[in-house]
Amino acid sequence: MIDLPILTVSTTAPPPAWALWERYILDGFYPAAMEFVDKYTRPDGTLVWRDKWPGMDGSDDGYESFGNFPLYYCLGGPEEIHTLSRHLWEGVTRQFTEYGQIDREFDGYYDWMHHGESSTYLYFLGLADPAVEKDRQRALRFAAMYMSEDPQAENYDPIRRLIRSPINGSRGPRFVNTAEDWVTHRPVLADYPLPYDDILGVSSSDAWIDDTRFPAILEAMNQRMMRGDVPLNLTSTSLVLNAFLYTGEPRYREWIEAYVDAWLDRTQRNNGILPDNVGLNDEIGQYMDGKWWGGYYGWQWPHGLFNLVESSLIGASNAYVASGDARFLTLPRSVLDLVLAQARTDERGERVVPHRHGDRGWYDFRPIDPSLPVHLWSLTESEEDFARMVALVPHPSRASLRYHRHKSDSEHSASWAGFVEGLNPDYPVDILRATWMESQRRMEATRNDRTTPDQQDVHHWQLRNPVVLEGLAQLALGAPNHVYHGGMLHCRLFYFDPDRNRPGLPADVAAMVVPTGAGEVDARLVNLHSSQWRRVVVQGGAFGEHELTRVETPNEQLEVDGPRVEVHLAPGASGRLRIKMRRHVRRPEYFAVNQAAEQMPK
Repeated sequence: MIDLPILTVSTTAPPPAWALWERYILDGFYPAAMEFVDKYTRPDGTLVWRDKWPGMDGSDDGYESFGNFPLYYCLGGPEEIHTLSRHLWEGVTRQFTEYGQIDREFDGYYDWMHHGESSTYLYFLGLADPAVEKDRQRALRFAAMYMSEDPQAENYDPIRRLIRSPINGSRGPRFVNTAEDWVTHRPVLADYPLPYDDILGVSSSDAWIDDTRFPAILEAMNQRMMRGDVPLNLTSTSLVLNAFLYTGEPRYREWIEAYVDAWLDRTQRNNGILPDNVGLNDEIGQYMDGKWWGGYYGWQWPHGLFNLVESSLIGASNAYVASGDARFLTLPRSVLDLVLAQARTDERGERVVPHRHGDRGWYDFRPIDPSLPVHLWSLTESEEDFARMVALVPHPSRASLRYHRHKSDSEHSASWAGFVEGLNPDYPVDILRATWMESQRRMEATRNDRTTPDQQDVHHWQLRNPVVLEGLAQLALGAPNHVYHGGMLHCRLFYFDPDRNRPGLPADVAAMVVPTGAGEVDARLVNLHSSQWRRVVVQGGAFGEHELTRVETPNEQLEVDGPRVEVHLAPGASGRLRIKMRRHVRRPEYFAVNQAAEQMPK
């Protein structure tokens, strides 16, 4: 048995406002979540919805409706939310299997923007309790679908290191899409630019909802987009990292490295520009007349820059965490530098960059989504990534909180970065107050909802989920919330409760982590209980990937040589810990609760 280093905090002080808000929210979300679940689900965990649902869209939205519940538990939510999370995952899986979209517990075929949205649910379940064997087996089965180990899902070409179609899943690559596949998405895509400007007989996006012109769009996409690899598939590295976190088997890390390396090679072959398509022969522009643009979720359609930065950031982050090798981060950096070199100031005085590239060259200049450069800087803490963030996310965006409402729950990264810089000192209380009000707004929408299942689309429930976690994650973990479309949780600190043998902050304990320099954080721990001691295990990173080297309080200094330290908090104690660490130097793993319990001094 290995005893953890122990540090005691006994200084009492009036609890700060952020600590009161944090505990109030952690405790108050649960009844709201139960009311939400009681209204929209049946006792078996399925959604109260339609008997049939067509197309290839929707299962991701079912999972998204409850996908952050296990993360809520991991932050310190009640044990019941953990049990409920697993019950709902099983219910959604059964329901969308009956619809025909899920096959062998994974989407039969879809793209990795949507696979990513639903798969974060699984990753959070791994954090919640990696000792659940069913989840471990799922992780290995799902990874096998992308590693040439599943004959029913031959998604990956190991020789050319490419995923063979943008549409893939448990049934393998899908090279030809049908009108039935797109039936639920057509009205949505009518609001986006066309995938190509040269489709015969199609000159406007309303062709998506016109049965006479839509076949021409579908034919063009099948001919040009549906064979070969696209950067969006880099998000699949999270699925393989999930298996690595359970097992530590090198083959999972090696697959991630090889696949990200393949996209680094393609970028180098394309004069430093990340191409958005390669054919089945690994030829850039193989089905695009040699053009490096025009791929599925690429430089031109539907979102442009956002998808290239996000998917390259997810893939490179996973390779970095798995290997500790920072060279993989060249990939998202190259995308940011490419558009930053063409940045301009618009008539409103805002920094804008091109978001699309097509036959007309670079176009669609507007501000970048600030969360992505903030994520990159938070991951690396490097001066060069800080400079990128400052160049792309201007001071006013970092210095104030303008609350946004969105399902991704990661809209305030710029304001959090400003708080870390000292530009936004009121951010902790402001974001927690806004969090609570947003949760109440969603509950009001739930209570006033008189729609019937036939009137509800697949986004109906996720927009009402009252568990809003961004502010809690930022403050307690010292990092932005995860990248929504399939990113893993890359944070500075994570917590375990040794008395209840589970992850998360113990009852009555609040935490705020502020990065203060490369490999250093200011961690503030508060015990709000007036008469009982609390113990909390503090871990470097969500996966123990950071090596803690020293923990200091005003009265004590503790040398540490491992990923965890135990802190004892006296009744009413409020302590400030200065923690030094070496980041991304340990093999990442899910840390089992019973494993933690074995290491706790009694």
